[in-house]
Amino acid sequence: MSASDSTLKLRAPDGATATISLHGGQLMSWVPAGGGEQLYASPNAQAAAGAALRGGVPVIFPQFAAQGAGPRHGIARTRRWEAVQQEQGAHDALAVLRLQDDAETLRAWPHAFALELTVRLAGQVLEMELAVENRGESRFSFQAALHSYWRVGDVSQTVIEGLQDRRYLDGLRGQQGVQHSRRLELLSGQAIDRIVYGPSADLQLFDFSAGVTRCLLLESEGFDDAVVWNPGPDHGLADLPGDDWKRFVCLELAQIEHPPVLAPGEEWFARQRISLS
Repeated sequence: MSASDSTLKLRAPDGATATISLHGGQLMSWVPAGGGEQLYASPNAQAAAGAALRGGVPVIFPQFAAQGAGPRHGIARTRRWEAVQQEQGAHDALAVLRLQDDAETLRAWPHAFALELTVRLAGQVLEMELAVENRGESRFSFQAALHSYWRVGDVSQTVIEGLQDRRYLDGLRGQQGVQHSRRLELLSGQAIDRIVYGPSADLQLFDFSAGVTRCLLLESEGFDDAVVWNPGPDHGLADLPGDDWKRFVCLELAQIEHPPVLAPGEEWFARQRISLS
């Protein structure tokens, strides 16, 4: 395990590795023991002041998308975090990063806060915990998400299970609906932007594009909602190569519909556990 001025590199005794950018407190790579890269990171991503890195697992806080008066997706993903703990145990590797308010964040969002992101890996399992603390003198509410970009061979051969019978908001059409089918199949050449509401069941992401089916199981604690996003071929994103929309899907655990409210001194946390099979 090593650290540089901009990244942390974790390595578990069994060979599982991760790379975390201090810009955004953002997990950029996860390679399970005996497996391949599980996260997509754009080759055009650059850690620039005020800009977010495209890919990995950006931390969304204190607002989702434009559902607030501050910067889109909040302030956490564009700030430099501090590494407060790094260790390699007998069976795992772990890092803890921290971000707290300063004069610049207070101009964008007028509340004193602290975030802690814990990343732990061992074998074919990745665990992430996001904790929020109210350090101020007044109550605040917030939204949060771990905006995960999962690498796939071909998004049109990707299927998600676990969303059945849950309400959703289609962000592209501004329409609400209910996911009736057991499987959500991502269609070739079509963008998707969907917030799925309600108590979260375990989610499964299947990638059928490599000949051997790859499955990621996402288990959550504290996150009620989920988001499915892919920008499609007409994305117009300067930091995403033209055809790279085919190579990932964002399936993220989130707290959007019912923002937590913290009194001074209170804390909130949520976790996700991802396992490869």
